[in-house]
Amino acid sequence: MKKIMIIGATSAIAESCATLWAKEGCIFFLVGRSQVKIDQLTKKLIIQGAIAVSGFILDINDFEKHQKALDTASDFLGSIDIVLIAHGNLPDQKRCTQSVDLTLREISTNALSTVSFLTITCKYMKNQQKGTISLLSSVAGDRGRGTNYIYGSAKGMLNIFCEGMRQELNGYGVKIVTIKLGFVNTPMTLKFKKGILWRKPQDISKTIITIINHGNGEYYVPGFWRAIMWVIKIIPNFIFYRIKI
Repeated sequence: MKKIMIIGATSAIAESCATLWAKEGCIFFLVGRSQVKIDQLTKKLIIQGAIAVSGFILDINDFEKHQKALDTASDFLGSIDIVLIAHGNLPDQKRCTQSVDLTLREISTNALSTVSFLTITCKYMKNQQKGTISLLSSVAGDRGRGTNYIYGSAKGMLNIFCEGMRQELNGYGVKIVTIKLGFVNTPMTLKFKKGILWRKPQDISKTIITIINHGNGEYYVPGFWRAIMWVIKIIPNFIFYRIKI
């Protein structure tokens, strides 16, 4: 019986993963900003087979409440087997380039808030000497591109942060799993034109759970994105700066 804390629990991908975990008879502690959505997800998970579910309402940029959220989760769950960090926001790149305040707010939402949770959960898992910390990141962090470098730089920071944590926690029985997602059809990407590279949350959630349950490292989901990003990363700068990708 897994004891799972999900931060950004009502995001489309996190909800899809939680629904599958619920069928295994897990216990959940859900963190999100909407009481209505947390209540709806709680009912759904109980119906799907969850043993127990509790929630915590949080604006992810309210850093002072992060430790309280973790402490409350620990009290409810007893111990935490898996932490899944799944929150984020896709910035309006053009608007951000015109506003320092907006840029910093998006960096806070997509990077610094996650760094905060990674730091406190790292300490928690290190003390209990077991568990998995998992992060839903993005292939956008592999190389800076003119169309989304604010979002991409936030994800790149997190990828490196997790890599360092993975090395630090080696030997402590704690796993750090970074999921680099490709294009996923969610409310966050509603305005984007969809093509053959796009996947729905339910198409990738089983793969994500398998990786979190058994993996330790950095993974591309779907897997073909590893090859795509390898090609993008090796494009010489004098060519890369002239193309739109």
